[in-house]
Amino acid sequence: MALRTISAANAAALDKDLMSTGAFSIDQLMELAGLAVSQAVYKLFPISDKTNEKKDRVLVVCGPGNNGGDGLVAARHLWHYGYKPTIYYPKQSKNELYQRLETQLRNLKVPFVEGKDFDRAVSETDSIVDAVFGFSFSGEIRGPFPSIIEVLERTKVPVLSVDAPSSWNIEEGPPKEGPGKDFQPAALISLTAPKPLVKFLTGRHFIGGRFLPPEVAEKYGLDLPAYVGIDQIVEVDESGSRL
Repeated sequence: MALRTISAANAAALDKDLMSTGAFSIDQLMELAGLAVSQAVYKLFPISDKTNEKKDRVLVVCGPGNNGGDGLVAARHLWHYGYKPTIYYPKQSKNELYQRLETQLRNLKVPFVEGKDFDRAVSETDSIVDAVFGFSFSGEIRGPFPSIIEVLERTKVPVLSVDAPSSWNIEEGPPKEGPGKDFQPAALISLTAPKPLVKFLTGRHFIGGRFLPPEVAEKYGLDLPAYVGIDQIVEVDESGSRL
């Protein structure tokens, strides 16, 4: 059985339903999404590996929209788990919500790197969270993001993409040319529900959406995965079965 996915248009409509009839605020949804991302990092990149070598450095690359906000929330949770997050946030939003998320991280003394230090930050981290573009991305990639995506594309450091590998078309997957055409993250976490691009993914796949009311899931024809215990995420195979 194929994994049920949701289009970009329906994902936007679903978010509107959650914030209207569902009575969720954007703050709540971003907090839940960021929490799920942080749990995926914890599953994928444990702080200590089997040799007890520390693997606690996480570079969180944030875009200017909601995807970037999810990354900022995830970084705060990761700090509390004992990781050492670093933020690259080249196009910071003036929206009050994002500014508050940034202030929360600065209050924890989480470092923010400048553009000239991005390549060095990549070389000095154990893992990367790609929180640049999410399901609403379309059209041309504009500066400074083409060069950022090219770095994510060629790095050997494992990358977890949030909702969509940045530069990918939600329906058609990686671009045919330009930045991102060869970008394959080590893993993807689909927020709320998988998008059609998952059929192009070769890495591991997690779903994070343990807040979706059954009636909303039914309206959009989605399957609620079987979450375990207090987990906010579940890893699935190509058919959507829990691993």
